[in-house]
Amino acid sequence: MPFSSADRTTAEDTPSDHPVAPPEIEAGVPLLEPPGWAVAQRSLFDLLDHAWRRFAHDFTGPDGRLNYSGPLTTRDGVDDFYEVFFNWPQLYLLGGADDLLPASEKHWEGVTRQLTELGMLHDEFERGYDWFHQGESLLLLYFLSMAAPDRWSERALRFAELYVDPAKGNYDPEHRVITRAHNGSDPDRTGLFDGDVYPWLEKEAQTYGFPLDWIPEAEGGPHPLSADPRLGAQMRDRMGVGDTAVNLAAAGLVLNAWILSGEDRYRDWIVEYVGAWRERTEANGGLIPDNVGPDGVVGSLLEGRWYGGHYGWSWPHGWHSVGHAACVAALAAATVTGDDDYLSMVATSLDALIERGKVMPHTEADSSLPSKWAVELGPDIHTPTPHLPFRHNESGWFDYNPATPPVPVALWHHTASAADRARLEGLREVDGIDWRTVRPFRAKEESGHEKAWFAFLAGDDPGYPERILTTAQAQVRHRLRRIERYRDLDVPEADIHVWQQSNPVVTEALVQLTWGGPQVLYNGGLQQARLRYHDAETRRAGLPPDVAALVTSIDPEATTVELVNLSPESTRTVIVQAGAFAEHTITAVRYTTCQDDTWVGDMYDYGHSEPVVTESEQVCDSAFLTVRLPASSRVRLTLRLRLRANTPSYRTPFDPPAELPSPGTQGESA
Repeated sequence: MPFSSADRTTAEDTPSDHPVAPPEIEAGVPLLEPPGWAVAQRSLFDLLDHAWRRFAHDFTGPDGRLNYSGPLTTRDGVDDFYEVFFNWPQLYLLGGADDLLPASEKHWEGVTRQLTELGMLHDEFERGYDWFHQGESLLLLYFLSMAAPDRWSERALRFAELYVDPAKGNYDPEHRVITRAHNGSDPDRTGLFDGDVYPWLEKEAQTYGFPLDWIPEAEGGPHPLSADPRLGAQMRDRMGVGDTAVNLAAAGLVLNAWILSGEDRYRDWIVEYVGAWRERTEANGGLIPDNVGPDGVVGSLLEGRWYGGHYGWSWPHGWHSVGHAACVAALAAATVTGDDDYLSMVATSLDALIERGKVMPHTEADSSLPSKWAVELGPDIHTPTPHLPFRHNESGWFDYNPATPPVPVALWHHTASAADRARLEGLREVDGIDWRTVRPFRAKEESGHEKAWFAFLAGDDPGYPERILTTAQAQVRHRLRRIERYRDLDVPEADIHVWQQSNPVVTEALVQLTWGGPQVLYNGGLQQARLRYHDAETRRAGLPPDVAALVTSIDPEATTVELVNLSPESTRTVIVQAGAFAEHTITAVRYTTCQDDTWVGDMYDYGHSEPVVTESEQVCDSAFLTVRLPASSRVRLTLRLRLRANTPSYRTPFDPPAELPSPGTQGESA
């Protein structure tokens, strides 16, 4: 049964001053020797608080915009301004400083004004560009919507209307297609470029090859890039109109609107649009095609080819763009309907690549992303590891890259199914690289350590939390040094990535360890998490001061988290939330306690005995659980969850309670 707006309770239905209190427990185990991970985690929060302030001081102006005085001469660039701050409100939601949220909002506002002045936005939204980049741009908006839904709802819904309302020109409901590859707020921005040919640089051509490589070179060639007809009219007419698989990432924008509003029209659009792509995937033998003509037919502009669309299988990134966009959309459809079969179009495509994979050293691969893997693999660049073909053209499959974990991990995290777990275990089994390896890198996606996290959750690496926190510290300090080096740079247009490369906010480790989730899918996904937290005293999202959290299991039958209050004087009260959007229900909790204090000893004892730790259990039926942590205390919670039992929303435990579907209708323990 799909979710609907009828499942929600409005402020008029329930008085806002009479919220139902979550069930409550109190930690009773004394904290005598703080675990290293807890000390390291709070130290990272402190360092990050210094780091984001340093970046803002050195790289931004009084109104929040980036220090940049040049033009933007192509359609590219909007993402590079917003991406700098994408995980700042995410850090706030994790437990960052109180003033980080208003700072993040200021930077969105400042950058939006800046980009409007540069002619890149209309009515605060991208005029028209591909969704590989738009998805990156919008992560900041999605996290702001989660952190402050009342303030960001109007914008988020207005932006979603650009796709849900056919009158805006981006969506054709008859053929169930987004009408062009470059789309947004300006219906007059057509094609893929503003000049006569695509602005393709020689280095990019050498790295990624040509789109439409099956079209013979025009008479009189070889032509320079600036005059090659394949990069002009052919590309504009065959790739600039109709739908492309990377547009699936727009489902994240509409999902955000649905979570904010609960309006059926947003759910219905996701079901219609993503459903169309699921049908096309099934008709293509389980492999998602990358292009649909304006007539709704796959390959109608490419002489029947299922590959060759803009940012599709052939050019430039293949699975790196197609797979992530498809996963964003499939997760959106599964979220609004409760039907995980939408994920099949991602799973069957991924399995098709795995079937064609090869175990080889990366030095023998034809990867188009060698600089990415040189850092992530380090000395293991010579070690055999599974490589999947990311791209397909007239010659077949090519561009072999290491089996990247974000998509299979996202599938497994959502379903908790044996099949999705087995896929990961199978990749690990044939890998010559130890998945417990933690490399010191920070990619632009601020992810890449999922394999080591998976090994930790499998119980194979208890030292992972401290190692990943140490790695995070190193990346912050590395980027602080970058800030020092580049803060006085008069940034030229060619170097606008310097801000991303200097952003010192790192959140991947905190997301994994405290929320029990993977870092957000970077090209437009919404956050996945088993748990989130709220500070009961300040009534805001995030862990309270002095409190550290470590999720050691994310199985529904035993989602386990340890909470530690490092403060020697102050009691802290944390509210545990089940799911990123309070979509799960805690049905029971087993927790550690210490019933007596004889371990303290007598007045003249020189030492103490070991506290006797026992366990208690409490039945729950709520998305929230209040945990009171006296000074210097700890507790281990083993939570039984009913997955996706509630309508996803950005509500908090301080809001009126939502009216939930009947137990068992929208999710089951796996």
